[in-house]
Amino acid sequence: MSLKGSGKPGTRRRGTELEDAILDAAWDVLVEQGYPHFTYEAVAARAGTSRPVLYRRWPQREEMLLATLRKHWWSRPIPVPDTGNLRDDAVQFLRHAADTRFELFTLLSVQLMDYLRESGSSFAELRETLRPQGQPNALEQMVARAAQRGEVPDVPRPPRMISLPFDLFRHELLMTMKPVPVETIAEIVEGLWLPMLGYRGRPSPPAEEAPAGGGTPAR
Repeated sequence: MSLKGSGKPGTRRRGTELEDAILDAAWDVLVEQGYPHFTYEAVAARAGTSRPVLYRRWPQREEMLLATLRKHWWSRPIPVPDTGNLRDDAVQFLRHAADTRFELFTLLSVQLMDYLRESGSSFAELRETLRPQGQPNALEQMVARAAQRGEVPDVPRPPRMISLPFDLFRHELLMTMKPVPVETIAEIVEGLWLPMLGYRGRPSPPAEEAPAGGGTPAR
């Protein structure tokens, strides 16, 4: 990759343009070669720049890795459904993950294994590191909405309880190395998660108002 910008001839990439090019190159190195080969030398060579340029931005290799993951993984979250009930929200969310993120989840789980072992962290902890402080994750948003609708009790819950569907989904994916079937997703949500949350059922539709003066509601 050349240091020349895509605009005026002879100009050098700077600022955001240069950083984007470096992180694109870093992503390619990570995906193709894994964390053991995710080095300053490899990324600089792929980006067509020098190691000092990388060191100035990310003094530690882990900082460069996290910046790469934020740009290419965390910045493209799975949409959070809002179907009006918790069961359908969770099933739709996991089905979308199964349909669109199977290859990415599998690849990252394999390519980041050495990093997780070296850092002593887990995939869940990595997700928390990448997530902006104070921003609820998808399942937390779903449960909060369900509590407002009266589907589940509005009480504090441990993070592991909230994240259970996605954790079991990821475990199933990694154990089978295949997209998770919708039947398995439904079993995770309906058979395990909802009872654990104290699920009361779908919210009732609002009652129709009686017309002034009594009588039956208009149809």
